[in-house]
Amino acid sequence: MKQVASQPPKVEIVKADDFKPKDGFAVAVRERSFLVAEGKSSKILNIPVKSAHSDDLFSAAKPLPDGLVSALGDPDRKKWVFSAKELHRKGIEEKFEVHGVEFDMSIAAYLVDPAKPGYDLERLALEYAGFKLHDDPLLRGADELLVVLETREMLLDELEENELGRLYREIELPLTKVLAYMEHYGVPVDIKFLKELGTEIERKIEDVRKKIFEIAGEPFNLNSPRQLAHILFEKLGLPPIKRTKTGYSTNAEVLAKLAMQHELPRLILEYRELFKVKSTYIDALIQSVNPNTGRIHPTFHQTGTVTGRLSCSDPNLQNIPIRSDIGRELRRAFAAPRGKFIVSADYSQIELRLLAHITGDENLIRAFKEGADIHAATASAIFGKPPEMVDSLERRKAKVVNFGITYGMSPFGLAKELNISPEEAALIIFNYFATYPGVQKWIERTLEQARIKGYVTTIFGRRRYIPELNVPNRQVREMAERTAINAPIQGSAADIIKKTMVEVQEAILSQKLNSMMILQIHDELLFEVPESEIETMKRLIREIMENVVQLKVPLVVDIGVGRNWLEAHE
Repeated sequence: MKQVASQPPKVEIVKADDFKPKDGFAVAVRERSFLVAEGKSSKILNIPVKSAHSDDLFSAAKPLPDGLVSALGDPDRKKWVFSAKELHRKGIEEKFEVHGVEFDMSIAAYLVDPAKPGYDLERLALEYAGFKLHDDPLLRGADELLVVLETREMLLDELEENELGRLYREIELPLTKVLAYMEHYGVPVDIKFLKELGTEIERKIEDVRKKIFEIAGEPFNLNSPRQLAHILFEKLGLPPIKRTKTGYSTNAEVLAKLAMQHELPRLILEYRELFKVKSTYIDALIQSVNPNTGRIHPTFHQTGTVTGRLSCSDPNLQNIPIRSDIGRELRRAFAAPRGKFIVSADYSQIELRLLAHITGDENLIRAFKEGADIHAATASAIFGKPPEMVDSLERRKAKVVNFGITYGMSPFGLAKELNISPEEAALIIFNYFATYPGVQKWIERTLEQARIKGYVTTIFGRRRYIPELNVPNRQVREMAERTAINAPIQGSAADIIKKTMVEVQEAILSQKLNSMMILQIHDELLFEVPESEIETMKRLIREIMENVVQLKVPLVVDIGVGRNWLEAHE
Protein backbone atom coordinates (compact mmCIF):
# COMPACT_ATOMS: atom_id res chain seq x y z
CA MET A 1 0.00 0.00 0.00
CA LYS A 2 1.22 3.46 -0.84
CA GLN A 3 2.20 6.07 1.72
CA VAL A 4 -0.99 7.82 2.89
CA ALA A 5 -0.96 11.46 1.81
CA SER A 6 -2.45 14.19 3.95
CA GLN A 7 -4.31 15.54 0.91
CA PRO A 8 -5.42 13.91 -2.35
CA PRO A 9 -3.79 15.09 -5.59
CA LYS A 10 -5.00 18.39 -6.98
CA VAL A 11 -7.36 18.16 -9.92
CA GLU A 12 -8.81 20.64 -12.36
CA ILE A 13 -12.60 20.42 -12.57
CA VAL A 14 -13.95 22.00 -15.74
CA LYS A 15 -17.51 22.26 -17.03
CA ALA A 16 -18.36 20.55 -20.29
CA ASP A 17 -21.34 21.56 -22.39
CA ASP A 18 -20.57 18.77 -24.80
CA PHE A 19 -18.75 15.51 -24.37
CA LYS A 20 -16.94 13.55 -27.05
CA PRO A 21 -15.11 10.70 -25.35
CA LYS A 22 -12.46 8.49 -26.83
CA ASP A 23 -12.42 4.72 -26.38
CA GLY A 24 -12.68 4.58 -22.59
CA PHE A 25 -13.47 6.87 -19.70
CA ALA A 26 -14.12 6.85 -15.97
CA VAL A 27 -17.46 8.14 -14.74
CA ALA A 28 -18.87 9.04 -11.31
CA VAL A 29 -22.51 9.86 -10.59
CA ARG A 30 -23.52 12.76 -8.37
CA GLU A 31 -26.97 14.12 -7.58
CA ARG A 32 -26.62 17.13 -9.85
CA SER A 33 -23.91 16.06 -12.25
CA PHE A 34 -21.78 13.43 -13.93
CA LEU A 35 -18.02 13.59 -13.47
CA VAL A 36 -15.94 12.15 -16.27
CA ALA A 37 -12.23 11.58 -16.79
CA GLU A 38 -10.28 10.03 -19.66
CA GLY A 39 -6.96 8.36 -19.02
CA LYS A 40 -4.77 9.23 -16.05
CA SER A 41 -5.46 12.94 -16.27
CA SER A 42 -5.96 15.48 -13.52
CA LYS A 43 -8.62 17.23 -15.63
CA ILE A 44 -12.13 16.18 -14.57
CA LEU A 45 -15.15 17.15 -16.65
CA ASN A 46 -18.17 18.24 -14.60
CA ILE A 47 -21.36 17.75 -16.61
CA PRO A 48 -24.37 19.31 -14.81
CA VAL A 49 -27.65 17.54 -15.51
CA LYS A 50 -31.31 18.23 -14.89
CA SER A 51 -32.78 15.17 -13.27
CA ALA A 52 -36.30 14.06 -14.03
CA HIS A 53 -36.68 13.66 -10.27
CA SER A 54 -35.14 16.95 -9.12
CA ASP A 55 -36.96 20.03 -7.89
CA ASP A 56 -36.83 23.63 -9.12
CA LEU A 57 -33.58 24.29 -7.28
CA PHE A 58 -31.75 22.43 -10.02
CA SER A 59 -33.83 23.66 -12.94
CA ALA A 60 -30.86 25.65 -14.26
CA ALA A 61 -28.97 22.44 -14.92
CA LYS A 62 -29.11 21.08 -18.44
CA PRO A 63 -30.44 17.71 -19.58
CA LEU A 64 -27.83 15.03 -20.03
CA PRO A 65 -25.72 15.95 -23.10
CA ASP A 66 -26.36 13.81 -26.18
CA GLY A 67 -22.67 13.00 -26.38
CA LEU A 68 -22.61 11.51 -22.88
CA VAL A 69 -25.89 9.62 -23.38
CA SER A 70 -24.52 8.12 -26.58
CA ALA A 71 -21.21 7.24 -24.97
CA LEU A 72 -22.83 5.61 -21.92
CA GLY A 73 -24.99 3.47 -24.18
CA ASP A 74 -22.19 2.46 -26.54
CA PRO A 75 -20.88 -1.02 -25.61
CA ASP A 76 -17.65 -0.38 -27.53
CA ARG A 77 -16.70 2.63 -25.36
CA LYS A 78 -15.50 1.16 -22.10
CA LYS A 79 -16.65 2.64 -18.82
CA TRP A 80 -14.67 2.47 -15.60
CA VAL A 81 -16.56 3.11 -12.35
CA PHE A 82 -16.37 2.63 -8.63
CA SER A 83 -19.92 1.20 -8.47
CA ALA A 84 -21.59 -0.02 -11.66
CA LYS A 85 -24.87 -0.61 -9.84
CA GLU A 86 -25.07 3.09 -8.95
CA LEU A 87 -24.54 4.07 -12.60
CA HIS A 88 -27.15 1.55 -13.79
CA ARG A 89 -29.64 2.85 -11.20
CA LYS A 90 -29.15 6.37 -12.52
CA GLY A 91 -29.69 5.15 -16.07
CA ILE A 92 -32.89 3.33 -15.15
CA GLU A 93 -34.24 6.35 -13.27
CA GLU A 94 -33.40 8.81 -16.06
CA LYS A 95 -34.34 6.38 -18.86
CA PHE A 96 -31.02 6.07 -20.65
CA GLU A 97 -29.07 2.91 -21.43
CA VAL A 98 -25.71 2.00 -19.92
CA HIS A 99 -23.57 -0.56 -21.73
CA GLY A 100 -19.90 -1.38 -21.89
CA VAL A 101 -18.98 -1.18 -18.20
CA GLU A 102 -15.60 -2.88 -18.10
CA PHE A 103 -14.38 -2.06 -14.61
CA ASP A 104 -16.19 -1.89 -11.29
CA MET A 105 -13.55 -1.17 -8.67
CA SER A 106 -15.58 -2.26 -5.63
CA ILE A 107 -16.47 -5.63 -7.20
CA ALA A 108 -12.92 -6.26 -8.43
CA ALA A 109 -11.43 -5.44 -5.01
CA TYR A 110 -13.98 -7.76 -3.38
CA LEU A 111 -13.18 -10.73 -5.62
CA VAL A 112 -9.44 -10.27 -5.15
CA ASP A 113 -9.83 -10.18 -1.36
CA PRO A 114 -13.33 -11.12 -0.12
CA ALA A 115 -12.39 -10.79 3.55
CA LYS A 116 -11.76 -7.05 3.77
CA PRO A 117 -13.65 -5.18 6.52
CA GLY A 118 -15.44 -3.18 3.82
CA TYR A 119 -15.36 -1.99 0.21
CA ASP A 120 -16.45 1.62 0.61
CA LEU A 121 -14.72 4.38 -1.30
CA GLU A 122 -12.98 5.84 1.75
CA ARG A 123 -11.35 2.55 2.71
CA LEU A 124 -10.27 1.58 -0.80
CA ALA A 125 -8.98 5.07 -1.60
CA LEU A 126 -6.63 4.85 1.39
CA GLU A 127 -5.55 1.30 0.62
CA TYR A 128 -5.06 1.52 -3.13
CA ALA A 129 -4.43 5.20 -3.94
CA GLY A 130 -2.94 6.33 -0.65
CA PHE A 131 -5.00 9.44 0.13
CA LYS A 132 -7.93 10.65 2.16
CA LEU A 133 -11.00 11.92 0.35
CA HIS A 134 -12.16 15.53 0.17
CA ASP A 135 -15.26 16.46 2.16
CA ASP A 136 -16.67 18.60 -0.66
CA PRO A 137 -19.05 16.41 -2.77
CA LEU A 138 -17.70 17.62 -6.11
CA LEU A 139 -14.06 17.11 -5.16
CA ARG A 140 -14.98 13.80 -3.57
CA GLY A 141 -16.37 12.72 -6.93
CA ALA A 142 -13.09 13.71 -8.56
CA ASP A 143 -11.25 11.63 -5.96
CA GLU A 144 -13.44 8.67 -6.89
CA LEU A 145 -12.40 8.95 -10.54
CA LEU A 146 -8.73 9.19 -9.64
CA VAL A 147 -8.94 6.04 -7.48
CA VAL A 148 -10.68 4.17 -10.30
CA LEU A 149 -8.10 5.26 -12.88
CA GLU A 150 -5.25 4.44 -10.51
CA THR A 151 -6.41 0.88 -9.81
CA ARG A 152 -8.07 -0.30 -13.04
CA GLU A 153 -5.16 -2.04 -14.74
CA MET A 154 -3.75 -3.44 -11.50
CA LEU A 155 -6.99 -5.01 -10.29
CA LEU A 156 -8.02 -6.35 -13.71
CA ASP A 157 -4.60 -8.00 -14.04
CA GLU A 158 -4.92 -9.47 -10.56
CA LEU A 159 -8.32 -10.93 -11.40
CA GLU A 160 -6.81 -12.75 -14.38
CA GLU A 161 -3.76 -13.91 -12.41
CA ASN A 162 -6.04 -15.42 -9.75
CA GLU A 163 -8.29 -17.05 -12.40
CA LEU A 164 -11.22 -14.85 -11.37
CA GLY A 165 -11.76 -13.19 -14.74
CA ARG A 166 -14.62 -15.43 -15.84
CA LEU A 167 -16.45 -15.04 -12.53
CA TYR A 168 -16.01 -11.26 -12.75
CA ARG A 169 -17.09 -10.87 -16.40
CA GLU A 170 -19.87 -13.48 -16.63
CA ILE A 171 -21.50 -13.19 -13.21
CA GLU A 172 -20.53 -10.34 -10.89
CA LEU A 173 -20.25 -7.47 -13.39
CA PRO A 174 -23.54 -8.14 -15.28
CA LEU A 175 -25.27 -8.80 -11.96
CA THR A 176 -24.80 -5.13 -11.01
CA LYS A 177 -27.39 -4.16 -13.64
CA VAL A 178 -29.83 -6.86 -12.50
CA LEU A 179 -29.65 -5.60 -8.91
CA ALA A 180 -30.14 -2.03 -10.11
CA TYR A 181 -33.41 -3.06 -11.78
CA MET A 182 -34.53 -4.93 -8.66
CA GLU A 183 -33.78 -2.01 -6.33
CA HIS A 184 -35.51 0.47 -8.64
CA TYR A 185 -38.61 -1.66 -9.16
CA GLY A 186 -39.01 -2.70 -5.53
CA VAL A 187 -41.10 -5.32 -3.76
CA PRO A 188 -44.91 -5.00 -3.52
CA VAL A 189 -46.29 -4.80 0.02
CA ASP A 190 -49.82 -4.89 1.40
CA ILE A 191 -49.30 -2.24 4.05
CA LYS A 192 -52.92 -2.52 5.27
CA PHE A 193 -52.37 -6.21 5.98
CA LEU A 194 -49.10 -5.43 7.78
CA LYS A 195 -50.77 -2.90 10.06
CA GLU A 196 -53.63 -5.30 10.85
CA LEU A 197 -51.11 -8.07 11.58
CA GLY A 198 -49.19 -5.67 13.84
CA THR A 199 -52.34 -4.86 15.80
CA GLU A 200 -53.14 -8.56 16.17
CA ILE A 201 -49.64 -9.34 17.44
CA GLU A 202 -49.81 -6.45 19.91
CA ARG A 203 -52.94 -8.08 21.38
CA LYS A 204 -51.16 -11.43 21.59
CA ILE A 205 -48.16 -9.81 23.27
CA GLU A 206 -50.43 -8.26 25.89
CA ASP A 207 -52.23 -11.57 26.50
CA VAL A 208 -48.93 -13.42 26.97
CA ARG A 209 -47.61 -10.64 29.22
CA LYS A 210 -50.66 -10.95 31.51
CA LYS A 211 -50.25 -14.73 31.73
CA ILE A 212 -46.57 -14.36 32.60
CA PHE A 213 -47.24 -11.84 35.37
CA GLU A 214 -50.05 -14.01 36.70
CA ILE A 215 -47.80 -17.07 36.94
CA ALA A 216 -44.89 -15.03 38.32
CA GLY A 217 -47.15 -13.41 40.90
CA GLU A 218 -45.82 -9.93 40.12
CA PRO A 219 -45.05 -7.64 37.16
CA PHE A 220 -41.44 -7.28 36.03
CA ASN A 221 -39.42 -6.09 33.04
CA LEU A 222 -39.66 -8.96 30.56
CA ASN A 223 -36.69 -7.61 28.62
CA SER A 224 -34.41 -7.61 31.68
CA PRO A 225 -32.34 -10.84 31.99
CA ARG A 226 -31.54 -10.02 35.63
CA GLN A 227 -35.20 -9.61 36.64
CA LEU A 228 -36.22 -12.70 34.66
CA ALA A 229 -33.48 -14.75 36.34
CA HIS A 230 -34.78 -13.63 39.73
CA ILE A 231 -38.28 -14.88 38.89
CA LEU A 232 -37.14 -18.18 37.36
CA PHE A 233 -34.39 -19.25 39.72
CA GLU A 234 -35.12 -17.54 43.02
CA LYS A 235 -38.88 -17.13 43.16
CA LEU A 236 -39.99 -20.21 41.17
CA GLY A 237 -36.95 -22.30 42.17
CA LEU A 238 -36.17 -23.63 38.70
CA PRO A 239 -32.68 -25.14 38.33
CA PRO A 240 -30.08 -22.78 36.79
CA ILE A 241 -28.51 -24.31 33.69
CA LYS A 242 -25.83 -21.89 32.60
CA ARG A 243 -23.90 -19.08 34.28
CA THR A 244 -22.67 -15.85 32.69
CA LYS A 245 -20.37 -13.11 34.01
CA THR A 246 -23.39 -11.21 35.33
CA GLY A 247 -25.41 -14.12 36.69
CA TYR A 248 -27.54 -16.99 35.41
CA SER A 249 -28.26 -17.19 31.67
CA THR A 250 -31.82 -16.81 30.37
CA ASN A 251 -31.03 -17.26 26.68
CA ALA A 252 -33.24 -19.21 24.29
CA GLU A 253 -31.39 -22.48 24.76
CA VAL A 254 -31.79 -22.30 28.55
CA LEU A 255 -35.46 -21.34 28.33
CA ALA A 256 -36.16 -24.19 25.89
CA LYS A 257 -34.83 -26.70 28.42
CA LEU A 258 -36.68 -25.09 31.32
CA ALA A 259 -39.90 -25.03 29.25
CA MET A 260 -40.05 -28.83 29.61
CA GLN A 261 -40.42 -28.32 33.36
CA HIS A 262 -42.55 -25.17 33.67
CA GLU A 263 -44.99 -23.07 31.63
CA LEU A 264 -43.43 -19.67 32.34
CA PRO A 265 -40.20 -20.22 30.31
CA ARG A 266 -42.35 -21.37 27.39
CA LEU A 267 -44.41 -18.18 27.63
CA ILE A 268 -41.22 -16.09 27.78
CA LEU A 269 -40.05 -17.70 24.52
CA GLU A 270 -43.43 -16.98 22.95
CA TYR A 271 -43.28 -13.37 24.14
CA ARG A 272 -39.79 -12.91 22.72
CA GLU A 273 -40.80 -14.27 19.34
CA LEU A 274 -43.90 -12.07 19.17
CA PHE A 275 -41.93 -9.02 20.30
CA LYS A 276 -39.20 -9.68 17.70
CA VAL A 277 -41.68 -10.14 14.87
CA LYS A 278 -43.46 -6.91 15.81
CA SER A 279 -40.37 -4.72 16.31
CA THR A 280 -37.83 -6.23 13.95
CA TYR A 281 -40.10 -7.12 11.07
CA ILE A 282 -43.57 -5.57 11.02
CA ASP A 283 -42.61 -2.10 12.30
CA ALA A 284 -39.44 -2.06 10.19
CA LEU A 285 -41.29 -3.14 7.04
CA ILE A 286 -43.99 -0.49 7.48
CA GLN A 287 -41.33 2.19 7.93
CA SER A 288 -39.49 0.96 4.82
CA VAL A 289 -42.42 1.38 2.42
CA ASN A 290 -41.74 4.21 -0.03
CA PRO A 291 -44.74 6.60 0.18
CA ASN A 292 -44.41 7.49 -3.52
CA THR A 293 -44.36 3.94 -4.88
CA GLY A 294 -46.07 2.00 -2.09
CA ARG A 295 -43.27 -0.56 -2.37
CA ILE A 296 -40.14 -1.52 -0.45
CA HIS A 297 -36.87 -0.79 -2.25
CA PRO A 298 -34.18 -2.77 -0.41
CA THR A 299 -30.47 -2.45 -1.11
CA PHE A 300 -28.67 -5.55 -2.38
CA HIS A 301 -24.96 -5.95 -1.61
CA GLN A 302 -22.53 -7.96 -3.72
CA THR A 303 -19.58 -7.36 -1.40
CA GLY A 304 -21.21 -8.09 1.95
CA THR A 305 -20.24 -11.73 2.53
CA VAL A 306 -17.07 -13.80 2.22
CA THR A 307 -19.09 -16.71 0.81
CA GLY A 308 -20.24 -14.92 -2.35
CA ARG A 309 -23.86 -14.80 -1.25
CA LEU A 310 -25.81 -11.61 -1.76
CA SER A 311 -26.90 -9.71 1.32
CA CYS A 312 -29.82 -7.35 1.68
CA SER A 313 -30.46 -4.29 3.87
CA ASP A 314 -32.88 -1.41 4.46
CA PRO A 315 -34.66 -3.72 5.23
CA ASN A 316 -33.15 -7.21 5.21
CA LEU A 317 -35.83 -9.18 3.37
CA GLN A 318 -33.66 -12.31 3.28
CA ASN A 319 -34.13 -12.68 7.02
CA ILE A 320 -37.92 -12.99 7.15
CA PRO A 321 -38.55 -16.02 9.43
CA ILE A 322 -40.14 -19.07 7.82
CA ARG A 323 -40.32 -21.77 10.49
CA SER A 324 -42.87 -20.13 12.81
CA ASP A 325 -46.53 -19.59 12.02
CA ILE A 326 -46.11 -15.85 12.58
CA GLY A 327 -43.10 -15.73 10.32
CA ARG A 328 -44.96 -17.51 7.55
CA GLU A 329 -47.89 -15.15 8.01
CA LEU A 330 -45.52 -12.24 7.33
CA ARG A 331 -45.03 -13.56 3.81
CA ARG A 332 -48.69 -12.83 3.08
CA ALA A 333 -47.83 -9.14 3.26
CA PHE A 334 -45.72 -9.41 0.10
CA ALA A 335 -48.68 -9.44 -2.24
CA ALA A 336 -48.84 -8.70 -5.95
CA PRO A 337 -51.00 -5.80 -7.18
CA ARG A 338 -54.25 -6.47 -9.01
CA GLY A 339 -53.76 -8.40 -12.26
CA LYS A 340 -50.36 -9.78 -11.20
CA PHE A 341 -49.05 -12.78 -9.27
CA ILE A 342 -45.99 -13.70 -7.25
CA VAL A 343 -43.93 -16.54 -8.75
CA SER A 344 -41.44 -18.32 -6.50
CA ALA A 345 -38.63 -20.43 -7.98
CA ASP A 346 -36.58 -22.39 -5.47
CA TYR A 347 -33.64 -24.71 -6.12
CA SER A 348 -34.29 -28.09 -4.48
CA GLN A 349 -31.44 -29.30 -2.25
CA ILE A 350 -28.86 -27.45 -4.33
CA GLU A 351 -26.07 -27.75 -1.75
CA LEU A 352 -26.47 -31.55 -1.52
CA ARG A 353 -26.52 -31.78 -5.32
CA LEU A 354 -23.35 -29.70 -5.40
CA LEU A 355 -21.83 -32.03 -2.78
CA ALA A 356 -22.51 -34.95 -5.14
CA HIS A 357 -21.04 -33.05 -8.11
CA ILE A 358 -17.94 -31.72 -6.38
CA THR A 359 -17.05 -34.95 -4.56
CA GLY A 360 -17.94 -37.19 -7.49
CA ASP A 361 -19.33 -39.80 -5.08
CA GLU A 362 -20.97 -42.48 -7.20
CA ASN A 363 -23.67 -43.41 -4.69
CA LEU A 364 -24.75 -39.80 -4.14
CA ILE A 365 -24.77 -39.14 -7.87
CA ARG A 366 -26.83 -42.29 -8.54
CA ALA A 367 -29.39 -41.37 -5.88
CA PHE A 368 -29.96 -37.91 -7.37
CA LYS A 369 -30.07 -39.22 -10.94
CA GLU A 370 -32.70 -41.77 -9.94
CA GLY A 371 -34.76 -39.10 -8.22
CA ALA A 372 -34.55 -40.86 -4.86
CA ASP A 373 -35.54 -39.27 -1.57
CA ILE A 374 -31.93 -38.50 -0.61
CA HIS A 375 -32.66 -38.35 3.13
CA ALA A 376 -34.49 -41.69 3.10
CA ALA A 377 -31.72 -43.20 0.98
CA THR A 378 -29.09 -41.99 3.43
CA ALA A 379 -31.11 -43.25 6.40
CA SER A 380 -31.47 -46.62 4.69
CA ALA A 381 -27.71 -46.90 4.34
CA ILE A 382 -26.59 -45.66 7.74
CA PHE A 383 -29.25 -47.59 9.69
CA GLY A 384 -29.05 -50.74 7.56
CA LYS A 385 -32.68 -51.14 6.53
CA PRO A 386 -34.71 -50.87 3.28
CA PRO A 387 -35.87 -47.32 2.38
CA GLU A 388 -39.51 -48.27 2.85
CA MET A 389 -38.76 -49.33 6.45
CA VAL A 390 -37.15 -46.01 7.41
CA ASP A 391 -39.25 -44.13 9.95
CA SER A 392 -39.63 -40.35 10.25
CA LEU A 393 -37.12 -40.04 13.12
CA GLU A 394 -34.44 -41.93 11.19
CA ARG A 395 -35.09 -39.82 8.10
CA ARG A 396 -34.75 -36.66 10.21
CA LYS A 397 -31.43 -37.88 11.59
CA ALA A 398 -30.22 -38.60 8.07
CA LYS A 399 -31.32 -35.14 6.95
CA VAL A 400 -29.31 -33.52 9.73
CA VAL A 401 -26.29 -35.61 8.73
CA ASN A 402 -26.65 -34.81 5.00
CA PHE A 403 -26.71 -31.09 5.57
CA GLY A 404 -24.33 -31.24 8.53
CA ILE A 405 -21.62 -32.86 6.41
CA THR A 406 -21.68 -29.85 4.06
CA TYR A 407 -20.89 -27.69 7.10
CA GLY A 408 -18.14 -29.95 8.42
CA MET A 409 -20.23 -31.19 11.35
CA SER A 410 -18.31 -33.22 13.93
CA PRO A 411 -19.67 -36.16 15.97
CA PHE A 412 -19.94 -33.78 18.94
CA GLY A 413 -21.97 -31.31 16.88
CA LEU A 414 -24.23 -34.07 15.55
CA ALA A 415 -24.75 -35.45 19.05
CA LYS A 416 -25.82 -32.05 20.28
CA GLU A 417 -28.10 -31.45 17.29
CA LEU A 418 -29.88 -34.82 17.60
CA ASN A 419 -29.66 -35.08 21.41
CA ILE A 420 -27.88 -38.43 21.18
CA SER A 421 -24.62 -39.73 22.65
CA PRO A 422 -21.30 -38.82 20.99
CA GLU A 423 -20.70 -42.54 20.44
CA GLU A 424 -23.96 -42.96 18.51
CA ALA A 425 -23.20 -39.80 16.51
CA ALA A 426 -19.72 -41.08 15.65
CA LEU A 427 -21.20 -44.38 14.45
CA ILE A 428 -23.74 -42.55 12.26
CA ILE A 429 -21.00 -40.45 10.64
CA PHE A 430 -18.82 -43.57 10.19
CA ASN A 431 -21.70 -45.30 8.39
CA TYR A 432 -22.33 -42.16 6.31
CA PHE A 433 -18.76 -42.12 5.02
CA ALA A 434 -18.90 -45.88 4.39
CA THR A 435 -21.95 -45.23 2.21
CA TYR A 436 -20.50 -42.18 0.46
CA PRO A 437 -16.72 -42.78 0.47
CA GLY A 438 -16.19 -40.15 -2.23
CA VAL A 439 -17.33 -37.49 0.22
CA GLN A 440 -14.75 -38.46 2.82
CA LYS A 441 -11.97 -38.58 0.22
CA TRP A 442 -12.96 -35.13 -1.07
CA ILE A 443 -12.96 -33.66 2.46
CA GLU A 444 -9.48 -35.06 3.13
CA ARG A 445 -8.19 -33.85 -0.26
CA THR A 446 -9.75 -30.40 0.16
CA LEU A 447 -8.25 -29.86 3.61
CA GLU A 448 -4.82 -31.01 2.43
CA GLN A 449 -4.82 -28.65 -0.56
CA ALA A 450 -6.29 -25.76 1.45
CA ARG A 451 -3.48 -25.99 4.01
CA ILE A 452 -0.93 -25.73 1.19
CA LYS A 453 -2.62 -23.04 -0.92
CA GLY A 454 -4.31 -21.11 1.87
CA TYR A 455 -7.67 -21.03 0.08
CA VAL A 456 -10.49 -23.10 -1.43
CA THR A 457 -12.48 -22.37 -4.59
CA THR A 458 -16.00 -22.75 -5.98
CA ILE A 459 -16.82 -24.37 -9.32
CA PHE A 460 -16.54 -20.90 -10.88
CA GLY A 461 -13.17 -20.16 -9.26
CA ARG A 462 -14.33 -17.87 -6.42
CA ARG A 463 -11.73 -17.98 -3.68
CA ARG A 464 -12.15 -18.19 0.07
CA TYR A 465 -8.88 -17.56 1.88
CA ILE A 466 -8.55 -19.48 5.16
CA PRO A 467 -5.20 -18.69 6.83
CA GLU A 468 -6.45 -20.08 10.17
CA LEU A 469 -6.04 -23.65 8.85
CA ASN A 470 -2.44 -23.72 10.05
CA VAL A 471 -2.72 -21.97 13.43
CA PRO A 472 -1.75 -23.86 16.62
CA ASN A 473 -5.07 -23.19 18.41
CA ARG A 474 -7.14 -26.34 17.89
CA GLN A 475 -10.53 -24.68 18.28
CA VAL A 476 -9.71 -22.00 15.72
CA ARG A 477 -8.19 -24.57 13.38
CA GLU A 478 -11.24 -26.85 13.52
CA MET A 479 -13.53 -23.92 12.76
CA ALA A 480 -11.33 -23.15 9.75
CA GLU A 481 -11.59 -26.77 8.60
CA ARG A 482 -15.38 -26.60 8.71
CA THR A 483 -15.20 -23.40 6.67
CA ALA A 484 -12.92 -25.04 4.11
CA ILE A 485 -15.42 -27.87 3.63
CA ASN A 486 -18.47 -25.65 3.37
CA ALA A 487 -17.13 -22.72 1.35
CA PRO A 488 -16.82 -24.53 -2.03
CA ILE A 489 -20.40 -25.80 -1.70
CA GLN A 490 -22.13 -22.68 -0.37
CA GLY A 491 -20.06 -20.46 -2.64
CA SER A 492 -20.89 -22.54 -5.71
CA ALA A 493 -24.59 -22.31 -4.86
CA ALA A 494 -24.19 -18.52 -4.63
CA ASP A 495 -22.45 -18.44 -8.02
CA ILE A 496 -25.21 -20.49 -9.63
CA ILE A 497 -28.09 -18.36 -8.33
CA LYS A 498 -26.26 -15.19 -9.42
CA LYS A 499 -25.65 -16.58 -12.92
CA THR A 500 -29.31 -17.56 -13.04
CA MET A 501 -30.37 -14.03 -12.14
CA VAL A 502 -28.27 -12.59 -14.96
CA GLU A 503 -29.66 -15.00 -17.57
CA VAL A 504 -33.29 -14.69 -16.46
CA GLN A 505 -33.11 -10.89 -16.51
CA GLU A 506 -31.55 -10.94 -19.98
CA ALA A 507 -34.35 -13.22 -21.20
CA ILE A 508 -37.06 -10.97 -19.70
CA LEU A 509 -35.58 -7.92 -21.42
CA SER A 510 -34.90 -9.63 -24.76
CA GLN A 511 -38.44 -11.04 -24.93
CA LYS A 512 -39.87 -7.66 -23.84
CA LEU A 513 -41.85 -9.24 -21.02
CA ASN A 514 -43.52 -7.14 -18.32
CA SER A 515 -42.49 -9.54 -15.55
CA MET A 516 -39.88 -8.46 -13.03
CA MET A 517 -37.46 -10.22 -10.71
CA ILE A 518 -38.02 -8.60 -7.31
CA LEU A 519 -36.17 -10.58 -4.64
CA GLN A 520 -33.45 -13.17 -4.07
CA ILE A 521 -33.38 -15.19 -0.87
CA HIS A 522 -30.36 -17.51 -1.07
CA ASP A 523 -31.65 -20.38 -3.29
CA GLU A 524 -35.03 -18.79 -4.08
CA LEU A 525 -36.03 -16.12 -6.59
CA LEU A 526 -39.26 -14.13 -6.50
CA PHE A 527 -40.93 -12.55 -9.51
CA GLU A 528 -43.89 -10.24 -10.00
CA VAL A 529 -45.69 -11.54 -13.08
CA PRO A 530 -48.76 -10.36 -15.03
CA GLU A 531 -51.40 -13.09 -15.23
CA SER A 532 -50.97 -13.30 -19.01
CA GLU A 533 -47.25 -14.13 -18.65
CA ILE A 534 -47.42 -16.79 -15.91
CA GLU A 535 -46.98 -19.84 -18.14
CA THR A 536 -44.33 -18.12 -20.24
CA MET A 537 -42.35 -17.17 -17.15
CA LYS A 538 -42.66 -20.62 -15.58
CA ARG A 539 -41.19 -22.21 -18.71
CA LEU A 540 -38.48 -19.57 -19.03
CA ILE A 541 -37.47 -19.75 -15.36
CA ARG A 542 -37.34 -23.56 -15.30
CA GLU A 543 -35.36 -23.79 -18.53
CA ILE A 544 -32.73 -21.34 -17.34
CA MET A 545 -32.46 -22.42 -13.70
CA GLU A 546 -32.17 -26.12 -14.45
CA ASN A 547 -29.62 -25.64 -17.27
CA VAL A 548 -27.60 -22.62 -16.12
CA VAL A 549 -24.69 -24.97 -15.38
CA GLN A 550 -24.14 -28.62 -16.20
CA LEU A 551 -23.50 -30.75 -13.12
CA LYS A 552 -23.07 -34.50 -12.71
CA VAL A 553 -26.55 -34.54 -11.19
CA PRO A 554 -29.69 -32.72 -12.35
CA LEU A 555 -30.64 -29.35 -10.91
CA VAL A 556 -34.28 -29.33 -9.86
CA VAL A 557 -36.43 -26.24 -9.37
CA ASP A 558 -39.71 -25.97 -7.48
CA ILE A 559 -41.95 -23.25 -8.92
CA GLY A 560 -45.05 -21.89 -7.19
CA VAL A 561 -47.59 -19.21 -8.07
CA GLY A 562 -49.77 -17.22 -5.70
CA ARG A 563 -51.30 -13.87 -4.91
CA ASN A 564 -48.58 -13.41 -2.30
CA TRP A 565 -45.22 -14.83 -1.28
CA LEU A 566 -46.67 -17.37 1.15
CA GLU A 567 -49.07 -18.82 -1.42
CA ALA A 568 -46.31 -18.99 -4.03
CA HIS A 569 -43.80 -20.60 -1.68
CA GLU A 570 -46.01 -23.34 -0.28
